[in-house]
Amino acid sequence: MGGLEDRTIPRVGRVSARRIESSDVVTLDVETPEGPMRYAPGQFNMLTAFGVGESAISISGDPASGRLVHTVRAIGPVSRALCNLRPGDAIGVRGPFGVGWPIATAETRDLLFVAGGLGLAPLRPAIHAALAKRSRYGKIAILYGARSPDSIIFRRELEAWRGRFDLQVEATVDHALDDWRGHVGVVTKLISHVEFDAEQSTAFVCGPEIMMRFVAQALVAREMRENDILLSMERNMKCGYGQCGHCQFGPYFVCRDGPVFAYEAIKSLMALREI
Repeated sequence: MGGLEDRTIPRVGRVSARRIESSDVVTLDVETPEGPMRYAPGQFNMLTAFGVGESAISISGDPASGRLVHTVRAIGPVSRALCNLRPGDAIGVRGPFGVGWPIATAETRDLLFVAGGLGLAPLRPAIHAALAKRSRYGKIAILYGARSPDSIIFRRELEAWRGRFDLQVEATVDHALDDWRGHVGVVTKLISHVEFDAEQSTAFVCGPEIMMRFVAQALVAREMRENDILLSMERNMKCGYGQCGHCQFGPYFVCRDGPVFAYEAIKSLMALREI
């Protein structure tokens, strides 16, 4: 990987499996002629729906397997076309691109994974990587917020994680149904339910920007260092390797310098509406 063709020309793959996560979210397993792909947790691919267009989609699979897994929300023409693909259909793949979650350098530390909505998908590879080497980390907590119970993604996996004795899983929804027995409210409220050593913790946060900003502020209020709070930004990425300029974010290109950034590096930019 890494040559010009890898960056600019999609490889033609095939959808091998399709799973419905919610009313507007689908997970696609993709196979390419090259076989399993090496990627770091937090990286993304540019996926092509032939005849429609291309979109940046985070890889949501287990990096140890090398299987390409992408979880897509149908919010525009390209993402809707990707969500409508069926097993056997062709799909274009460019990547992987970007800077991923520094899960290896967080060994021995407490880990907090904080996700909002579809933000659980980019975090999922890092969670798998941490659980594969569970003994190398301290406490692990997964905090997840969704709009409603029926919009929760990876439901079976969340239930399996909740059943483990070596990590804490908390979920909340903005709007509860009659049969919901969990938390109600924004995901930041879950932070008070978690015990962690602020000086020896790393937080991995992904979701809408406003949610990530409030989560970061809540963690700082718990005395976590801004450099230990990592956010995944996704902003209008087109080329994937910092040439087109569509994803410029202050002095950074999200596709090349991110999508994972320390809160310390971008907090001032997140407060500017025009950026």
